[in-house]
Amino acid sequence: MAAEAEQGGERTEEPSPKRLQDARERGQVPRSRELTTFATMIGGSVALVAVGGSLAGRLSQTMRQGLAIDPLKLSNPDSMMMSSLGDACISAVMVLLPVFGAVIALIFLSSVALGGWNFSLQAMAPDFSRLSPLAGIGRLFGLRGASELGKALLKCAVVGGVCAAIVAWISRDVMSLAHMEPLASIGRGVGLIGWSFVWLCGSLALVAMIDVPLQLFQFKRGLRMTRQELRDEAKESDGRPETKQRIRQMQQTLARRRMMHKVPTADVVIVNPTHFAVALKYDPQNMRAPRVLAKGVDLVAQNIRRIAEEHRVPVFESPKLARALYRSTDLNKEIPAGLYVAVAQVLSYIFRVRTLSPTIAARMARPSPTLSSEYDDV
Repeated sequence: MAAEAEQGGERTEEPSPKRLQDARERGQVPRSRELTTFATMIGGSVALVAVGGSLAGRLSQTMRQGLAIDPLKLSNPDSMMMSSLGDACISAVMVLLPVFGAVIALIFLSSVALGGWNFSLQAMAPDFSRLSPLAGIGRLFGLRGASELGKALLKCAVVGGVCAAIVAWISRDVMSLAHMEPLASIGRGVGLIGWSFVWLCGSLALVAMIDVPLQLFQFKRGLRMTRQELRDEAKESDGRPETKQRIRQMQQTLARRRMMHKVPTADVVIVNPTHFAVALKYDPQNMRAPRVLAKGVDLVAQNIRRIAEEHRVPVFESPKLARALYRSTDLNKEIPAGLYVAVAQVLSYIFRVRTLSPTIAARMARPSPTLSSEYDDV
């Protein structure tokens, strides 16, 4: 059954981080309209309740200013009308600005709370496939369409029931507003509206609590992958074997070129006599021990020796020491402590020969480096 499911291409695997990132670049992030609606309603309700007292006073003042007539402006009714209208609009905007500000801020925060902030140019590009009637019918009668229909019916039932309860609860208070003073009536009316919205938001919270997990589930379900897609993505991210081998070869070639450029600066090249070659450099002021500048076998060893001879770098034949240096030391690393004595013998000979004339230097006996017992098997 598992093999059949895999061959059938069933999307049973969770989306990989790369697939999620690609979806974000296309503008696909989870969003919940019900959460935004709830945040808008609760923000407006709380702001309305919080500023209800001052809002009532400002509305009363705006009403008095609108009904008052300035005798100086009676000579020009047109300018009086425009001036009064402008003052009324500015006053209304200033009164409602805290409520509008709270609502706008909560709309923005609730929009990015679920999927985070995301800006995608790909999402702004026109997609004519969305205009297909067949695709629209498929979305309408699919699982997502059924879930949206169920959510709409639940929302209608819950919100409708709460609205009916609120109307029954505040109906007597609303009727009593006609018998109150205007200032008290406005304040009481604002309070009733605010608390009505608060209770209404309680019903929207229930719908949002159901919609948020549903949107997350549908988002991840739409991005699920088959096992073959996971394998292909892993190959693409890790690199195909042929590409990796080619990159490795190029890296080795570049490293070999850099290594060869250092050979002319070496103090000595120890060889075996053609199969192994190791170039050493020792600066007593900057190094604790001699360092390997270049090493190689066969053709690489021959090239190291050729470059050394062209630049008059001393070549010292010591088969056992050359093999030990090649196998125990990495490039640009200091030689191990077990080879200190053997390499010191060679370097002391090379440094002494440099100070002598060619005739005297040719008569000097070449040392036979001795290695510690740990290098007997090399």
